[in-house]
Amino acid sequence: MSTKKFNLIFSIACVIPFLFLIFPLYEIGNKATPIILGMPFSFFWVLLWVAVTFIAVAFLYDVDPNKDEEEEM
Repeated sequence: MSTKKFNLIFSIACVIPFLFLIFPLYEIGNKATPIILGMPFSFFWVLLWVAVTFIAVAFLYDVDPNKDEEEEM
């Protein structure tokens, strides 16, 4: 995978979850009635997107084409 393509995928993987956590897309999950794992749905919504972002970034770190290169200063 090229570096340019990797940077694009990384940017998308970080921006999409961020958009679901800010207004107006947060309104999708801004509910209190369904209780999931003992939490109101809005709290679960935030934790879900934090977990999705973490998993995406961890996976992208694993497939990073420049991970093994050493930086020269």
